Amino acid sequence: MILEQSVARNSLPRKLRQQPTPAEIRFWRLIHPIRQQGWHFRKQAPIGRYVVDFVCHAGKLIVEIDGDSHFMPEGIARDAARTAFLEGEGYRVLRFTNLEVMEEDEGVHLEVLGALQAAGVTPSRPPPSRGR
Repeated sequence: MILEQSVARNSLPRKLRQQPTPAEIRFWRLIHPIRQQGWHFRKQAPIGRYVVDFVCHAGKLIVEIDGDSHFMPEGIARDAARTAFLEGEGYRVLRFTNLEVMEEDEGVHLEVLGALQAAGVTPSRPPPSRGR
């Protein structure tokens, strides 16, 4: 997503967080163990003029979950420009298809974890246990 106006800076990400796709819901569940280790992820977060699906600022990692429109010529060109901008901001961008998230959960989990470990930083302290 591209943010065109400052008003949209808050309303678009909020709307996207309130209406996640099935693949985004699945991904959030897949990274639960990673988040429990202290890696803080945000959903639908603005970075520059873009809204990214998931970001871990500490690990400088962005994860995008791509649907069908990303594989059309226009989508490919938009994604290339977006990725170049985000990498220019110092982030590593991982892209998964909806199908990968829905059917290859272990591979997705391991790739995200590997990217965070490769970042060379340690996670923040895990949240305290809630009596479980």
